[in-house]
Amino acid sequence: MPTPRKEQVSKHINGHYHCISRAVRRAFLCGVDKQSGCNYEHRRQWILDRLELLAGQFSVEVCAYAIMSNHYHLVLHVDYEHSLTWDAEEVVKRWCTLFPPQALKDKDNTETQLDDEVVSAYFARLTADEEKVSLWRERLADLSWFMRCLNEPIARQANKEDKCTGRFWEGRFKSQALLDDAALISCMAYVDLNPVRAAIAQTPEDSEFTSFAARVEAEKTIKPEPQGQWLVSFAEVKKTGKPQAAQSNHVCLPITQDEYFELVDWTGRCIRDGKRGAIPAHIYPILQRLEINQDNWVDGVQHYGSHFYKVVGIMRHLLEETERQGRKWFKGQRAARLLYQ
Repeated sequence: MPTPRKEQVSKHINGHYHCISRAVRRAFLCGVDKQSGCNYEHRRQWILDRLELLAGQFSVEVCAYAIMSNHYHLVLHVDYEHSLTWDAEEVVKRWCTLFPPQALKDKDNTETQLDDEVVSAYFARLTADEEKVSLWRERLADLSWFMRCLNEPIARQANKEDKCTGRFWEGRFKSQALLDDAALISCMAYVDLNPVRAAIAQTPEDSEFTSFAARVEAEKTIKPEPQGQWLVSFAEVKKTGKPQAAQSNHVCLPITQDEYFELVDWTGRCIRDGKRGAIPAHIYPILQRLEINQDNWVDGVQHYGSHFYKVVGIMRHLLEETERQGRKWFKGQRAARLLYQ
C-alpha cells in the first residue's frame, strides 16, 4: 500500500520536497503527440502560470521546476512558520484569491459587481471567524493542498479542451523529502537538467520551462527581478566572502546563484557529452561545503531518479528520518553513502 502522505510530510515543520506528477498513461498531454500529431505545448504555460499564482498565495515556495511533455518536477519549500506571521485579514485575502466566495458570485457562477460596503462586511465576517481562519492558514502551508490547487484546475482545463472526462494525472503526486542542503542542491540540479538528460536541449540554458532557464533569462533583462521573479532566492555573498541569506527574503538557497549556475552548467555539459569529465578546481569548494562526494557527483545527478525513493539526504539524516517514521530502512542508503560524505 502507498505510504500515507501524513507520514511522508511533517506537518507544522518547515521542509523541502521534490514532487512529481505524470499525465495518465504517460501520454504526451503537455507536448506534441507523435501518434495523433496534436500539439499540446501551450499546456506547459498553463502549469507555469498556475504555479506562479500559487507561489504568491501559499506559504509554499518554488525552488526549482521542470515541465516536460508528459510530467513535471517541482522542488518546493514548505514554510509553515512564515504562515504564522499572517494576520486573519491576510489569510482570508490569500484564500479568497484562490477560492472566490460563492456569496460574491451570481447564478452563472461568475463574479458579479457588488456594493463595496456589502463586500467589506462579508470579508469582515470571514476575518472574525477564528475557526475558519485557522483552517485556511493550515491549508495554505500544506504541501498536499498546494499540489491539489495546481493539478485540479489544469486537469479540468485540459478535459474541457479535449471535450472529455476522466483522469488527467496518473494518480496522486509523488513526493520525496529532502533532508539537508546536499539533497536539496543535488535534487535541484537533477530537476533543472531533465531536458538535457532527455536530449531535448544541448545545455541547461537552452532548455524551456525550467527554473534554470527562467533564472538565466531574468539575469539578461535590463532590470532583472530578483532571482527569476517568484522563485526562491539564492544566498548573497557578503564582505566575508561566504554565502549569506538575502535580507529581502526570509529564506534562501544554501549557495549563491553564480555557484549554482556554474555547477549545473558544467554538470549538464558532462551529461550531454556522455562522459564524466574532470571537476574544475572552482567547483570543488562548492561540493565540499555541501558535503557531496565530488567523484560521484555527475553519476549521482544523472541517475538521481533511480537512486532514491521517499527521502533523500546524507546518511545520518536518512537514518534519523527512518527512525522518526518507525521504519527499518529506506531505498537509497547505498546511494547516500556514495554521493554524500
